[in-house]
Amino acid sequence: MICQQCKEKPATVHLTKFVNGKKTEIHLCQECARQRSDINVFAPFTINDLLSELLDMTAPSTVVHGGEDIKCRTCGMTYSQFKQVGRLGCENCYRDFSRELEPILKRIQGGTKHTGKVPSRMGFNYKLQREIDKLKAELQRAVNTEAFEEAAKLRDEIRELEEELRRKDEGGHSA
Repeated sequence: MICQQCKEKPATVHLTKFVNGKKTEIHLCQECARQRSDINVFAPFTINDLLSELLDMTAPSTVVHGGEDIKCRTCGMTYSQFKQVGRLGCENCYRDFSRELEPILKRIQGGTKHTGKVPSRMGFNYKLQREIDKLKAELQRAVNTEAFEEAAKLRDEIRELEEELRRKDEGGHSA
């Protein structure tokens, strides 16, 4: 889409206004948008900006231990450097910054364990194992709350699924 004002550059600023129930759309290039006094154009926004904002939400006491910025023991990157760059320096940064990263990952992803989509080539067995793991967690909660009838049902369901998984692993087919 081309800028509606200069009719030369690509439109990168897209505004929608509603005035008295009437919708108006404006598509401008960055330069033309800056020239207009009725439009407040923000500076370009990057994923690093978002990450930096999320990282700044952590309590300052978690970033500094003993008065010093924490540092990766392998690559030497500090947590403050990570906040500026938005990328970790090496695989061991995950371990060394785990205390700081965990609340951020929980806030962004809802947890610290990957639970994304299952590739189709992973097949049925992987999905079945995830279901078994989920039921085992439910079983533990049922036992902890002394809901023994529910726990017995969950135990039996887990046994059936584990048997089905065992048969599939041996190359058999379930009904």
